[in-house]
Amino acid sequence: MNAKWMKVAAGFVAAGCVLAGAHRAASQSKKAPRDFALQAESPEFWNLVEKDAKLEKFAGGFGFTEGPMWDPAGFVYVSDEEKNKIYRAYPDGHVEEWISLGDPDGNTFDQKHRLITTASELRSILAITPDGKYTVLANQYDDGKKLNTPNDVIVGPDGALYFTDPTLDFTEGEKSELGFQGVYRLGADGKLTLLTKDVQQPNGLAFSPDGKKFYVDDDDQKNIRVYDVAPDMSLTNGRIFGSEAGEKGDGVPDGMKLDVNGNMFVTGPKGIWIWTPEGKHIGTIVIPEQPANLTWGDPDYGTLYITATTSVYKLRTKTHGFVPYLTKK
Repeated sequence: MNAKWMKVAAGFVAAGCVLAGAHRAASQSKKAPRDFALQAESPEFWNLVEKDAKLEKFAGGFGFTEGPMWDPAGFVYVSDEEKNKIYRAYPDGHVEEWISLGDPDGNTFDQKHRLITTASELRSILAITPDGKYTVLANQYDDGKKLNTPNDVIVGPDGALYFTDPTLDFTEGEKSELGFQGVYRLGADGKLTLLTKDVQQPNGLAFSPDGKKFYVDDDDQKNIRVYDVAPDMSLTNGRIFGSEAGEKGDGVPDGMKLDVNGNMFVTGPKGIWIWTPEGKHIGTIVIPEQPANLTWGDPDYGTLYITATTSVYKLRTKTHGFVPYLTKK
């Protein structure tokens, strides 16, 4: 592990820095748990979820969960923004600490099966090997200016990494050096390209299964934007795909995942909103605790693993997930 960055991470943890993410977690955790429910807005909803589907609690006792990632070895990686650690959670209920980091958030595997994570306190994108060692892939843009607080990360159809960089999780006393919130492409050659800065607070992001559409949600505007993807992977024709407005404290658009048919599962007010590729909201999976992110898991990638405040839940679906890092160019 890079000693310099280890010292930085340890210093942040020891100092007990207060995070914007922790503030959000605290406000959400004070809300009384809701009852699990399946709320259909259209009969199409039942094509994706069984009417008698059961929500199971997979793991609990966390501070504020984010960035779930199913590992084929049979466990789920879970970021804990409040405890500044990434854990491995197992089906038998036990949880083990894997690595300490300053405010880990979104995760993905790359095509080498390294865990790629966003670390808000380090203001970096990191690659972590199975033995818990990491390297910094990107931490600055525009002539050495620090990134803001990288939030979520995915693999694109070209094998590159794509991530959002809002200003949601600054530690006390820090501020943006860039002066904008962006969405970036990080190539295998280390080149960082700004794709757009027209999203107020970019958070979750995803490509359509055919790679022709790119989605990113906006915490500030409480909506989802969609772009057309050009052959050079630049984004064009940005427009509103859908809105997820709700009552104060009910949650905002955050993590998103697509199934193999392009249906979108997006965290939002009170749970997970399901959208068709055409932008029709067909129903909501109401989760007892406010969810922040989700991933596809189990050997057939037919189960949603959902990070929701202090817990991780799982829900079997009738569909199967689009998992971009399994597809190699």
